[in-house]
Amino acid sequence: MGSTEILEKETSENLSNGTSSNVEAAKRLAKRLYQLDRFKRSDVAKHLGKNNEFSKLVAQEYLKFFDFTGMTLDQSLRYFFKAFSLVGETQERERVLIHFSNRYFYCNPDTIASQDGVHCLTCAMMLLNTDLHGHNIGKKMTCQEFIANLQGVNEGGDFSKDLLKALYNSIKNEKLEWAVDDEEKKKTSSEGTDEKANGTHPKSISRIGSTTNPFLDIPRDPNAAVYKSGFLARKIHADMDGKKTPRGKRGWKTFYAVLKGTVLYLQKDEYKPEKALSEEDLKNAVSVHHALASKATDYEKKPNVLKLKTADWRVLLFQAQSPEEMQGWINKINCVAAVFSAPPFPAAIGSQKKFSRPLLPATTTKLSQEEQLKSHESKLKQITTELAEHRSYPPDKKVKAKEIDEYKLKEHYLEFEKTRYETYVSILNEGGQKLLNNSESEAAGLKKSHSSPSLNPDSSPVTAKVKRNVSERKDHRPETPSIKQKVT
Repeated sequence: MGSTEILEKETSENLSNGTSSNVEAAKRLAKRLYQLDRFKRSDVAKHLGKNNEFSKLVAQEYLKFFDFTGMTLDQSLRYFFKAFSLVGETQERERVLIHFSNRYFYCNPDTIASQDGVHCLTCAMMLLNTDLHGHNIGKKMTCQEFIANLQGVNEGGDFSKDLLKALYNSIKNEKLEWAVDDEEKKKTSSEGTDEKANGTHPKSISRIGSTTNPFLDIPRDPNAAVYKSGFLARKIHADMDGKKTPRGKRGWKTFYAVLKGTVLYLQKDEYKPEKALSEEDLKNAVSVHHALASKATDYEKKPNVLKLKTADWRVLLFQAQSPEEMQGWINKINCVAAVFSAPPFPAAIGSQKKFSRPLLPATTTKLSQEEQLKSHESKLKQITTELAEHRSYPPDKKVKAKEIDEYKLKEHYLEFEKTRYETYVSILNEGGQKLLNNSESEAAGLKKSHSSPSLNPDSSPVTAKVKRNVSERKDHRPETPSIKQKVT
């Protein structure tokens, strides 16, 4: 049963089993939210997206004010977003979109096969919106790639190509945006003017990531557990999409690292739970969802160095204070990624010659640990099969260099994904969540942090020109086995 079906079933049961006073209270609150009666636009999503029965009642009543009959899905989503601001925690915003999907299907039962199909397309549009209009995304997704990424996800079949083309062109031609409170507009405008005049920047940031898409934002949970902390030196090796980091930005810097939830915070000062994160802290934060940490075996300039490759294919090197600390960070990061990374969306990888990686949601998985293991095992099987098929048909040496590059890029991607899912499956087979909770005591670690020594100053990077390691070349320009003969 899909997420939308479960939500609808629960809501229906609540309406029939709940007290009439609850239903009436939900109707009153929904009406006030719709009319913005003593509520701001930014308040609406908070009341619709909570994970409790009353919030589901309110959301169902709120959506009744919207009639999407005869409207296309993209038109309906834009109409919906005009009423409120889609803000809040990632999980809350995703629940709001599930309610939207239910309502759209109710108004247009013959347009798309199922409520899950509507929700799938809604998520796809949100992801596409960030891919086409986000500031930090590299190569933009094409219409053909968008269609290929959605193969087989409509109840096992495909969506209409005409429908997908129409949705793609709609998002490409006009960015998805939601309403903003008037005072927020004035505040933003005023801050922007003051900052421009004074040559300064905002002092704080309320969230990490893109405000355009709830699925790619880093989920910043103030109540998340702290799994590990300590001093690390960081070197940025490759930016988003594996693009080589400019030489001037590749230097080593020492931070106090805190792995909290699915985010690795890199702070200049010692960790204090009560202290608010600065703009610089949020800027340096790294999401470890769908990431993979490993020992940087080919990096010989420093000892105890681990390599972290993120979901968006950034590559960072971290130096720990001992081999044990290095391995501890590797274990914890991979464990968090294995336990909490949500299943990839879209699920399919396009078969066209021009390869494009699927986007990976930053939302925390809703699966149980057993379901999570099955999901990882299924993905590992799929990737392994696809890698074998890919290697069975290497490009002819007479083809264009661009096609060979595409072949190598896809092979590099599949090799990495196979290693990543093998690691995840191994971790969950060994206990997963228990491994996060059973190892070193974070409380004790934090108490000792005040006197923790910084990394050896003698280990700072040398300024002399040195030949770049093979591992470094591979991370931003993938190298693959010779394709002169068939690879088995």
